[in-house]
Amino acid sequence: MYYIGLDVHKKTISYCTKRVDGELRGEGTIDATHLALDNWLAGVPQPWTAAMEATIFTGWIYDYLKPHAAVLKVAHPAMLRAIAAAKKKNDQVDARMIADLLRCNLLPECYMAPSEFRERRRTLRYRNLLVRQSVQMKNRISGMLMETGVVYNKQKLHQKRYFSELRDSAEVPACIRPLLKVGRETVEQVDRTGRALMRTLERDPLLHARVERLLTIPGIGPVTALTWALETGEVSRFSSVKDAVSYCGLCSAERSSAGVQKRMPISKQRNKHLQTVLIEAAKLAPRWNPDLALVHEKALEKGNRNRATLAVARKLVAYLLAVDRREKPFRSGKESVEAA
Repeated sequence: MYYIGLDVHKKTISYCTKRVDGELRGEGTIDATHLALDNWLAGVPQPWTAAMEATIFTGWIYDYLKPHAAVLKVAHPAMLRAIAAAKKKNDQVDARMIADLLRCNLLPECYMAPSEFRERRRTLRYRNLLVRQSVQMKNRISGMLMETGVVYNKQKLHQKRYFSELRDSAEVPACIRPLLKVGRETVEQVDRTGRALMRTLERDPLLHARVERLLTIPGIGPVTALTWALETGEVSRFSSVKDAVSYCGLCSAERSSAGVQKRMPISKQRNKHLQTVLIEAAKLAPRWNPDLALVHEKALEKGNRNRATLAVARKLVAYLLAVDRREKPFRSGKESVEAA
């Protein structure tokens, strides 16, 4: 078996090939293109296993090389840096280090979602980007009205009829009317595109049944259900609720030394997309779920509202994980609590 370390970048890929005894069999740099990979694969000794660090460019290279490799692994970036900290660091050294870690079975491997999940997850994240842009544009419209001293109803500002009447009123200066029109048109276009993307994902055959089961949980909406399904991928990879809570970034880091234990703020090593959606869902879920309302009240007695929100978010993770594992709709009452 030959062990190959790949240091992936936007334009180039540095590689290092070693045998099991550590003998160097080849190293160099190739272009990060399909043609260059084809030419490189023609000269790779068989059989071979490879590893690379998780980056924004890893996905397509992983999919392209996987059919040709005996085993292909992706390394966790943070853990890889902690293990392989060195004084001298360049692309060739990184490729050698990854090959050595793979050869010695010390590579800190991370989960790589199947390509069908990654494709749909890209769509959902793009929709979330459109939502943020829509909010930014709405805030800019409000800012222009405040800059010119226009009095408006904050609750009705973005309603179509009210906005049209306000824009044509004499109170609004003529210099900002074209800008307000462009801003409103942008918001409407972005919102239409976002809704179309959501409909596409909700009707997707791969996700439809799973999302329908998750929607049976009181307090879980389409965005939360889709985010959970696509960001977690295969739910079987979580061995416990604690692992799922940690992945969602809903627990704090621990620093213990000499018998003194300290709890830090919630961890930054998390799936930020899932963390944001779950925290926002946890703020509204107690209104629709009596069990979650009770969790919120008990946590509020011991701490502040932020801690209570995190407690509700952790319980939501337990519900989502239970429904996904059983592949059955949510059961209310005592049974659901025991299952979670």
